[in-house]
Amino acid sequence: MSYLLYPPLLDEVGLRSALAEYVHGFGQRSRIQVDLDVPADLKRLDRDLELCLFRVVQECLTNIHRHSESKTATIRITFADALLTLEVRDQGKGISADRLAEIHAKGAGVGVRGMRERIRHFSGDLTVNSDNLGTTVRVIVPLQPPESASQPESGAQPIQAVA
Repeated sequence: MSYLLYPPLLDEVGLRSALAEYVHGFGQRSRIQVDLDVPADLKRLDRDLELCLFRVVQECLTNIHRHSESKTATIRITFADALLTLEVRDQGKGISADRLAEIHAKGAGVGVRGMRERIRHFSGDLTVNSDNLGTTVRVIVPLQPPESASQPESGAQPIQAVA
């Protein structure tokens, strides 16, 4: 239970490893096959941003398990042009047009609202797209590389989110 609240791997080795461990356990518990696509060269991010992204993935997978009836999910993280993109996609029944409109208009749903608030803290954006072929949650967060003068000589400095 404590691992689900705050996974130690997140601090120890970063988001990529923490997600891999979480996805493995989630797949065993839910019988949903999750493909995780995170670049091997993903550098450490700001600690709070890593936790935020981890929580978004947790919420998305929980929603897939509870609502989508999908047997598969895909998590993909990419980064380019100082932007990090996280996509969580399923091949489930989708969200009804009325409910999706409500989510977009009012930020309805405690889970979606919580994810949006977390991402907003990092000047990011969260969108939800859905149809009868599945649902995609996309998060885009601007990243700012650390200043070279402030980097320690022995090791890489984590990438910081733009506040």
